[in-house]
Amino acid sequence: MATNQAPAPSTPEDEPTIGRLVHDATRDISTLVQKEIQLAKSELKVSVRAGGVGIGMFAAAVFLLVLAVIMLSVAIAYFINWNGDGLALHWAFLIVFGFYALLAALLVFLGIRSVKKVRAPERAIEQGREIPKALKGQTS
Repeated sequence: MATNQAPAPSTPEDEPTIGRLVHDATRDISTLVQKEIQLAKSELKVSVRAGGVGIGMFAAAVFLLVLAVIMLSVAIAYFINWNGDGLALHWAFLIVFGFYALLAALLVFLGIRSVKKVRAPERAIEQGREIPKALKGQTS
């Protein structure tokens, strides 16, 4: 027995509305962004931990280097004194101090010159201003 039955017409209740589709898309995008943020956080935790250990080791190395510079400074002052045959010990220490003061002044001068060369990221700012236009579908 063959019956010719046409498929039942779809009712409006079976098809999602535009509002429902927008709601679902919004929810899915929100979930995607949240998952991406969680992934970024977990990756950053590992990176921060490794970076913290590295920074701690650099800090220890700098501390030891500062101690070495102090010892070298004392040794240079005693070398200038040369067991009493050279300059008086107080003059030797003043010479070492003067050298470090001149070196610090030179570094400050070079640092100021370098800082004055810093400029705002003009290209990035300009591109940032173009984003709203691009989102609206406008071209320059």
